[in-house]
Amino acid sequence: MAETTNSTIKAAAYTAGGTERERVDLPADLFDGTINMPVMHQAVKAYLSNQRLGLAYTKTRGLVTGGNQKPWKQKGTGRARQGSRRAPHWVGGGTVFGPTGRKYNQTIPRQIRALARKSALNARAREDALIVIDNFNYDKPSTKQLVSLIDALGVAGRKVLILTDGSKQNVFLSGRNLQRTHVMPYADVSTYHILWSDVVLVESNALGYELDTVAEKPRAAQAKSEAKSHRAAKAEAKAEAKAAKKSAAKKTAHKAEAKAAKPKAKSAKKTAAKKSAGKKKGK
Repeated sequence: MAETTNSTIKAAAYTAGGTERERVDLPADLFDGTINMPVMHQAVKAYLSNQRLGLAYTKTRGLVTGGNQKPWKQKGTGRARQGSRRAPHWVGGGTVFGPTGRKYNQTIPRQIRALARKSALNARAREDALIVIDNFNYDKPSTKQLVSLIDALGVAGRKVLILTDGSKQNVFLSGRNLQRTHVMPYADVSTYHILWSDVVLVESNALGYELDTVAEKPRAAQAKSEAKSHRAAKAEAKAEAKAAKKSAAKKTAHKAEAKAAKPKAKSAKKTAAKKSAGKKKGK
């Protein structure tokens, strides 16, 4: 069933560098809280069905090579009469009622597609999983820059859908090598893509308004210091592990020496006892 809410929906906003901004109001005509589950199901089912090629194909007895000659004469052999070696009940014969290729295309009305996409966007907005980015201005493709943005938003490891204002080749090439990131124009997004993602990043211009420029906070220095501290902690842990291994090896060596010394002492005592016994007998 469809669910609607009248309250204005707000979304978190960030710059392309990952600096947090004030929360913004989403357009009321699109984000009115409508969530229609049956329509979304219909749209996703149609999208997945349209991805199928329907290439399964089998040959009937008329398409299999051979079988033109009668295997044996009709009467006098005592065997069942046969007319072709490519009959369906013969090994290597044709297939009866097998698939011969088909189309799985499904079409749904344009208004239903629009309602399904609107419902999917409202669902992500109500989950606070829709984030507005002020502007994706990439001078050149940079996967490192896009990964830093995803890390700054705290959505690393989740499926991220990035919707740009029109086709932006540099942004697309920046996210093409990321397994859980999909970049596409806002106008081309479907209900399936929105529901596939865990987080949706939308460019502000795609929603019909522009955000004022905000000064980026220096995150590179913080990231470097954090990386250095992390490396130092790793090095300390490795040094401690090596020291523990060395001390354990020394302990095992001392124990082995002690064990080896005990039989020698016993054998020395035995030889001394034998000598004393031999002297007593000689007397």
